[in-house]
Amino acid sequence: MDHNCWDAGVQREAHSLKVEQILFQGKSDYQNVMVFQSATYGKVLVLDGVIQLTERDECAYQEMITHLPLCSIPNPKKVLVIGGGDGGVLREVARYSSVEKIDICEIDKMVIDVSKQFFPEVAIGYEDPRVTLHVGDGVAFLKAVPAGTYDAVIVDSSDPIGPAKELFEKPFFQTVANALRPGGVVCTQAESIWLHMHIIEDIVANCREIFKGSVNYAWTTVPTYPSGVIGFMLCSTEGPAVDFKHPVNSIDESKRSLRFYNSEIHTAAFCLPSFAKKVIDAKTK
Repeated sequence: MDHNCWDAGVQREAHSLKVEQILFQGKSDYQNVMVFQSATYGKVLVLDGVIQLTERDECAYQEMITHLPLCSIPNPKKVLVIGGGDGGVLREVARYSSVEKIDICEIDKMVIDVSKQFFPEVAIGYEDPRVTLHVGDGVAFLKAVPAGTYDAVIVDSSDPIGPAKELFEKPFFQTVANALRPGGVVCTQAESIWLHMHIIEDIVANCREIFKGSVNYAWTTVPTYPSGVIGFMLCSTEGPAVDFKHPVNSIDESKRSLRFYNSEIHTAAFCLPSFAKKVIDAKTK
């Protein structure tokens, strides 16, 4: 199975996994959905030919995209997840005892159903009573949200092509900012520093214009993602100061232990290689 990634429609990269058995194949209204059993990474979810998660390394992505923002603010109460149909981010948000309401807006119901069937340890997040599922377009959902509704918004999107394209554009970031309370935070999937610096540069510039609090870029390793890493854009609105690099909140681990995230790796995630730091620092000052 070749895992192809895109790079401005020009470069392509492949990551090969041995397929032991195809468990599901279907075409939703938005994309091709497949699940297969791999030899080394367990079950794998693939959307339009691109790996979204594997049982072996999903923890690195799900834990980091959730705990980087939620550990950076005290006592988050209302959280919105855009995308994240597999339920992994919900699973991580549910660790916080302070959280009272978790909304999720996922456009593709097939992703939800397939995840519940084949990835129950990930989709367990849907079982939390604080979760309300909205099947539909995340941009439209956010536009209808009263200003200042959420403490945190987590945008767990696929690459900026197809149904996720709008989630990387400036009007979307403005809509997110409007939905956040003063000092509220957003964390969005923000591509690979090895493959997509031109895209990251645009994202950082847009966020710097819109978010008047903190604007930071972090990254982590996910072996089955293009180049083996993935980045996150973390921003806060004007209001109580947010220092993303030094977590102020703790996680309730009573139900299950974390496999990847800890406070040291939280801080380390903001340490950038020189080539990326130069570009990102230039846009955030």
